[in-house]
Amino acid sequence: MAYSGNTGFTRIIKAAGYSWQGIKAAYKYEAAFRQETWLALVLIPLAIYVAENTTQLALMISSVLLLMLVEILNSAVEAVVDRFGDELHELSGRAKDMASAAVTFSLLIMLLIWGLMLWEIFSHAR
Repeated sequence: MAYSGNTGFTRIIKAAGYSWQGIKAAYKYEAAFRQETWLALVLIPLAIYVAENTTQLALMISSVLLLMLVEILNSAVEAVVDRFGDELHELSGRAKDMASAAVTFSLLIMLLIWGLMLWEIFSHAR
Protein backbone atom coordinates (compact mmCIF):
# COMPACT_ATOMS: atom_id res chain seq x y z
CA MET A 1 0.00 0.00 0.00
CA ALA A 2 1.42 3.37 -0.96
CA TYR A 3 2.06 5.94 1.72
CA SER A 4 -0.39 8.83 1.31
CA GLY A 5 1.75 11.40 3.08
CA ASN A 6 -1.22 12.53 5.14
CA THR A 7 -0.63 12.96 8.85
CA GLY A 8 -2.40 14.42 11.81
CA PHE A 9 -5.69 16.16 11.31
CA THR A 10 -5.62 15.78 7.50
CA ARG A 11 -5.37 11.99 7.85
CA ILE A 12 -8.28 11.96 10.31
CA ILE A 13 -10.45 14.07 7.98
CA LYS A 14 -9.66 11.85 4.98
CA ALA A 15 -10.29 8.69 7.00
CA ALA A 16 -13.65 10.07 8.12
CA GLY A 17 -14.50 10.78 4.48
CA TYR A 18 -13.69 7.20 3.48
CA SER A 19 -15.80 5.92 6.36
CA TRP A 20 -18.72 8.08 5.26
CA GLN A 21 -18.35 6.73 1.71
CA GLY A 22 -18.52 3.21 3.14
CA ILE A 23 -21.67 4.00 5.11
CA LYS A 24 -23.32 5.53 2.03
CA ALA A 25 -22.34 2.52 -0.11
CA ALA A 26 -23.72 0.10 2.48
CA TYR A 27 -26.99 2.02 2.59
CA LYS A 28 -27.24 2.26 -1.21
CA TYR A 29 -26.36 -1.33 -2.08
CA GLU A 30 -27.36 -3.43 0.94
CA ALA A 31 -31.05 -3.88 1.79
CA ALA A 32 -30.22 -5.43 5.18
CA PHE A 33 -28.14 -2.39 6.14
CA ARG A 34 -30.98 -0.07 5.11
CA GLN A 35 -33.37 -2.05 7.30
CA GLU A 36 -30.95 -1.95 10.21
CA THR A 37 -30.49 1.81 9.75
CA TRP A 38 -34.24 2.36 10.05
CA LEU A 39 -34.34 -0.03 13.01
CA ALA A 40 -31.55 2.02 14.65
CA LEU A 41 -33.51 5.23 14.06
CA VAL A 42 -36.33 3.70 16.12
CA LEU A 43 -34.36 1.76 18.73
CA ILE A 44 -31.75 4.36 19.69
CA PRO A 45 -34.31 7.04 20.65
CA LEU A 46 -36.33 4.31 22.39
CA ALA A 47 -33.24 3.32 24.38
CA ILE A 48 -32.70 6.94 25.38
CA TYR A 49 -36.32 7.10 26.54
CA VAL A 50 -36.57 3.80 28.46
CA ALA A 51 -33.07 3.22 29.86
CA GLU A 52 -32.91 3.72 33.59
CA ASN A 53 -29.16 4.29 33.74
CA THR A 54 -26.13 4.82 31.56
CA THR A 55 -25.16 1.13 31.62
CA GLN A 56 -28.50 0.10 30.15
CA LEU A 57 -28.30 2.91 27.63
CA ALA A 58 -24.78 1.98 26.56
CA LEU A 59 -25.66 -1.71 26.19
CA MET A 60 -28.82 -1.05 24.22
CA ILE A 61 -27.26 1.45 21.81
CA SER A 62 -23.99 -0.43 21.37
CA SER A 63 -25.84 -3.65 20.54
CA VAL A 64 -27.66 -1.87 17.71
CA LEU A 65 -24.42 -0.34 16.45
CA LEU A 66 -22.69 -3.74 16.71
CA LEU A 67 -25.31 -5.24 14.41
CA MET A 68 -24.74 -2.47 11.87
CA LEU A 69 -20.97 -2.83 12.12
CA VAL A 70 -21.07 -6.57 11.51
CA GLU A 71 -23.50 -6.08 8.61
CA ILE A 72 -21.02 -3.71 6.95
CA LEU A 73 -18.21 -6.25 7.42
CA ASN A 74 -20.46 -8.98 6.01
CA SER A 75 -21.17 -6.80 2.97
CA ALA A 76 -17.45 -6.09 2.56
CA VAL A 77 -16.65 -9.83 2.58
CA GLU A 78 -19.38 -10.47 0.02
CA ALA A 79 -18.11 -7.66 -2.22
CA VAL A 80 -14.54 -8.95 -2.15
CA VAL A 81 -15.62 -12.54 -2.85
CA ASP A 82 -17.89 -11.42 -5.69
CA ARG A 83 -15.10 -9.25 -7.11
CA PHE A 84 -13.04 -12.37 -7.81
CA GLY A 85 -15.65 -14.11 -9.91
CA ASP A 86 -19.05 -15.69 -10.16
CA GLU A 87 -17.88 -19.30 -10.21
CA LEU A 88 -18.83 -21.40 -7.23
CA HIS A 89 -15.94 -22.18 -4.92
CA GLU A 90 -16.00 -23.87 -1.54
CA LEU A 91 -13.87 -21.19 0.12
CA SER A 92 -15.95 -18.36 -1.33
CA GLY A 93 -19.12 -19.96 -0.05
CA ARG A 94 -17.54 -20.60 3.33
CA ALA A 95 -16.40 -16.98 3.65
CA LYS A 96 -19.85 -15.66 2.81
CA ASP A 97 -21.57 -18.14 5.13
CA MET A 98 -19.25 -17.28 8.02
CA ALA A 99 -19.79 -13.55 7.54
CA SER A 100 -23.53 -14.15 7.48
CA ALA A 101 -23.24 -16.20 10.67
CA ALA A 102 -21.47 -13.24 12.31
CA VAL A 103 -24.49 -11.08 11.47
CA THR A 104 -26.77 -13.70 13.01
CA PHE A 105 -24.70 -13.75 16.21
CA SER A 106 -24.71 -9.95 16.45
CA LEU A 107 -28.49 -9.96 15.96
CA LEU A 108 -28.84 -12.54 18.75
CA ILE A 109 -26.64 -10.39 21.01
CA MET A 110 -28.83 -7.37 20.29
CA LEU A 111 -32.03 -9.33 20.98
CA LEU A 112 -30.59 -10.74 24.20
CA ILE A 113 -29.49 -7.34 25.46
CA TRP A 114 -32.74 -5.61 24.54
CA GLY A 115 -34.80 -8.45 25.97
CA LEU A 116 -32.94 -8.42 29.27
CA MET A 117 -32.90 -4.64 29.54
CA LEU A 118 -36.61 -4.32 28.79
CA TRP A 119 -37.35 -7.15 31.23
CA GLU A 120 -35.39 -5.33 33.93
CA ILE A 121 -36.93 -1.94 33.14
CA PHE A 122 -40.52 -3.12 33.04
CA SER A 123 -40.22 -5.50 35.98
CA HIS A 124 -39.22 -2.47 38.12
CA ALA A 125 -42.22 -0.53 36.81
CA ARG A 126 -44.70 -2.89 38.47
